Amino acid sequence: MKTFSIIGYGYWGPNLLRVIDSIKGIKVKHVCDIDGKRLNDAKVKYPDYIYTKNVDMIFEDKEVNAIVLATPIETHYPLAMKAIEHGKDVFIEKPITGSTEEAVKLIKFAKEKKKIIMVGHTFVFSPPVRKMKEIVKSGELGKIFFITSSRVNLGIHRKSISVIWDLAPHDLSIIYYMLDEDPIEISASGRDSIIKGIPDVAFISLRFPSKIVANIELSWLAPTKMRRTVVVGSKKMLIYDDSDPVDKIKVYDKGIEMKEPQTFGEYQLTYRTGDMYAPRIDTSEPLIVEMESFLEAVKTRENPESDGDFGLRIVKTIELADKKLYDSL
Repeated sequence: MKTFSIIGYGYWGPNLLRVIDSIKGIKVKHVCDIDGKRLNDAKVKYPDYIYTKNVDMIFEDKEVNAIVLATPIETHYPLAMKAIEHGKDVFIEKPITGSTEEAVKLIKFAKEKKKIIMVGHTFVFSPPVRKMKEIVKSGELGKIFFITSSRVNLGIHRKSISVIWDLAPHDLSIIYYMLDEDPIEISASGRDSIIKGIPDVAFISLRFPSKIVANIELSWLAPTKMRRTVVVGSKKMLIYDDSDPVDKIKVYDKGIEMKEPQTFGEYQLTYRTGDMYAPRIDTSEPLIVEMESFLEAVKTRENPESDGDFGLRIVKTIELADKKLYDSL
């Protein structure tokens, strides 16, 4: 049995607490937040825990093995550093920190202290995303040419960060998990349509060593909500639509075959349109799989898939893309 405490009960904290409360092998001891109303709301649902506004109470409690952080980005670095300093493993809701510099220092400190850092990139533990990676790695799609990803909706506009910091961690984690490689070129552009100085639409372009190119569309200003990734290969194509309630993954036997001319004529192109199928996908809740993975890491001391280094890869890209986005305004 491992003892966990959670700091932050705002937007995502209630989901994390619901899940860790349900997992065998985890004993929840503290719930911490600066908002008394939030703590009272939590206490109604979970009356057996200790509720506090004092984070030091948690850090100094030697019974606590791990801390789950679901606080604003700017607090991730100081709180995680303090947790590790007091001998705790840490789960940090994405992104790991607000800068590459902070992430590097945090990871270095955790390794020195032999503590686990896990970053809450939930899509890494999503059954559809895992199925997508399985299909890509199997070679069924052939050589991957390009990836397009759209994550758009109407709102919510943030006052202190761009749409890249808000939405890009999702798509970057999916693409990096699926490809197992980092981009060699990153560019971004967009505009601040509603609030001056706060970009609400962005387009990120990535080029990888394998020559795969990817484009990510992000927006708080769209008529409908869209969460879709398209992977185009030399043999087949795949669509992952997270908003589809039934068939989140669809594989299309579509492509183009080129025959070289036998004389000095033109190349002959044949457009192939075959069947479509939707693979069977596990229905496990990604957040449960994620937190079970963190528990396993705490017990075995083996790094989880979305460890600190994985989180650093995401922040590095976001930081660079965000700079290029602001340069484009």
